Amino acid sequence: MSTTLTSSAPVPPTLRLAFALSMGAAVSLGITRFAYALLLPPMRDDLGWSYALAGGMNTANAVGYLVGALVTPALMRRFGVSRLLVVGAVLASLFMAGSGFVTAAPALLLQRLLAGIASAWVFVAGGLMAARLGEADASRGGLLLGIYYGGTGFGILASALLVPQVLQAAAGEPHGWAWAWWALAVASGVATVLLAWAGRALPDRPAPPPAAAAPGAPVALRRFGWALAGYAFFGIGYIGYMTFVIALLREQGASAGFVTLFYALLGIACIASSRLWAGLLDRYRGGQPQALLNGLLGVATLLPVLSASAPVALVSGLLFGGVFLSVVASTTALVRHNLPSSRWAQGISVFTIVFAFGQIVGPTITGWISDGPGGLARGLVGSAIALWLGAVLASRQHALEPA
Repeated sequence: MSTTLTSSAPVPPTLRLAFALSMGAAVSLGITRFAYALLLPPMRDDLGWSYALAGGMNTANAVGYLVGALVTPALMRRFGVSRLLVVGAVLASLFMAGSGFVTAAPALLLQRLLAGIASAWVFVAGGLMAARLGEADASRGGLLLGIYYGGTGFGILASALLVPQVLQAAAGEPHGWAWAWWALAVASGVATVLLAWAGRALPDRPAPPPAAAAPGAPVALRRFGWALAGYAFFGIGYIGYMTFVIALLREQGASAGFVTLFYALLGIACIASSRLWAGLLDRYRGGQPQALLNGLLGVATLLPVLSASAPVALVSGLLFGGVFLSVVASTTALVRHNLPSSRWAQGISVFTIVFAFGQIVGPTITGWISDGPGGLARGLVGSAIALWLGAVLASRQHALEPA
């Protein structure tokens, strides 16, 4: 009989390993990318940025993520999956620390670019290891994937608890936001220790070389076209919310305490989402989960635009946090359901590359819209529309027929 997360029985080894692996998502997304939303308002005020430049920082991170995703399969074959996971996490921590030592926009853009490269290595390698863990415990494959991607919530929660406190403590210091980057780098380093343990505990099967892929591989991956298109629009839409929602709340008069509460609840919802959507990911082999989840994200994105009230903002954060990482997990589940395990690394990398393209476009477009009439509210409307377009496209994805 399987043990649930709330049971008093000992935690099965697969669950312990899944939670340790989830630190990869915490480092690569929860800290390296999403903590920037908390730092954007003080950095923009201190350095005199436009919203387009502020969004460009996350665009640089997404460009790096794309570069990292493109080279990840070759690096996994050369160095092994678990080694790339740990090295990527160490480098991401160092590059985040570097962001606290510079103030010039080009130097900060470079730091965000390099951190994006390293975080892609972590995210793709960790996702592959989580998929393999699910293969070893097939009855809980969706749950284990959800735990891995939901680990981003641990990074978001740590950021929510760390960044406002550090910013307050460093309020009298020149460029006090730099101290927050250093604190985040330390938190990322602690998470890397758990990742190293997971890497040693799991057998490291090298990713198969291109010659090992089944004949006609490009044709098979092209059959994921609707899901890939929907995932690109997800990348455009979700990153607009995660980059600018804190700035919108501050414009609406939210206090620092409320921002901490909002972001912490969003992170907790991310963690809980691993259990919430596990059955959906296990049940469907096509694009239905991605379509449903994208549609819900569009609603969550629009809520703080429609009302500036605190309860509506909290509902938005809880709904968004409880859904958005499960969209990422849904693509890994789609690959796991429809491709042999020898092709999982290839399939996950293709979805990661498409995801990166969406994230490159999203922050800059949202920032550019927000610099015009209507401000941040209009920018988030654009993000919601992108998410709903993604839902429509993903709904057309059918399961691949078994070979």
